[in-house]
Amino acid sequence: MARRKRGRPVHGWLILDKPAGVSSAAAVAKAKWMLDARKAGHAGTLDPAATGLLAIAFGEATKTVAHVMDGEKTYRFVVRWGASTSTDDAEGEVTATSQARPGEAAIRAALNDFRGDIMQVPPQVSAVKIDGQRAYARVRDGETVVIEPRPLHVSRLELVECPDADTAVFEMTCGKGGYVRSIARDLGETLGCLGHVLSLRRLRSGRFSLDQAIDWERLTGAERGSDLERNLVSVEDGLADLPVVDCLPGEIERLRNGNPVMVLPGAEPAEDEPVWIRHAGRAMGLGRVSGGRFHPERILVSEPGA
Repeated sequence: MARRKRGRPVHGWLILDKPAGVSSAAAVAKAKWMLDARKAGHAGTLDPAATGLLAIAFGEATKTVAHVMDGEKTYRFVVRWGASTSTDDAEGEVTATSQARPGEAAIRAALNDFRGDIMQVPPQVSAVKIDGQRAYARVRDGETVVIEPRPLHVSRLELVECPDADTAVFEMTCGKGGYVRSIARDLGETLGCLGHVLSLRRLRSGRFSLDQAIDWERLTGAERGSDLERNLVSVEDGLADLPVVDCLPGEIERLRNGNPVMVLPGAEPAEDEPVWIRHAGRAMGLGRVSGGRFHPERILVSEPGA
């Protein structure tokens, strides 16, 4: 006898304004429980101390997480000058101090080296895997890990204000895999004053912005199984940054069975560029187009009961 699946077939994205002190995993678990959803995940971890946008995927949206995570993210963060820490943020132990403090002109000049295509070393306490184990787990066991520099594209990094000599506020938009804590650490070293992240807030992630978000009180204060589902953003909205093609009506069953299908003539995307395919406005799959045919990599079935 087939085992009954737990939860309901909920599909779409819930955009949460995560508060400090709540881990991304705990936020996903709470949202999943509140909606009694069968399946949930998220697009991009926020540290427990960080706040802001956490995009939580349900059902078929979980199959699109990798594509959503490829989108740029925007952060606002505060750097405290004069100290480096073991975690590159205020949660860690102070490892060195400096009496030097940078002026606004020096800060603005230093930012040029952190824009565009750069190489970045992630923090020691990060989720980067080293020989199959997370860096933070190795550090927790007393190791000092060596993490190789990684490429990062920073499309925007601006100084917002300098509230006082000890702190500066920045906004940054960057690609996948960027660590704000590394930017703060490296800026402090470049300026000769040391630095770490005092606070961090994510403003945007791919297609999603805080304008679409509900707050923690709305999530936790609602009754389980209430109208929270009305706050979901559709699977299709989450894919809107990717090129889209339309499935020929007679090809739908072939597509559902995972076979390549012909697409409606139109503006064809570049060969092998990631795309999504739709029918009657609904996302049907993710894949690539070659020779006028869509080759599926993930099939999306978001009908009730799926």
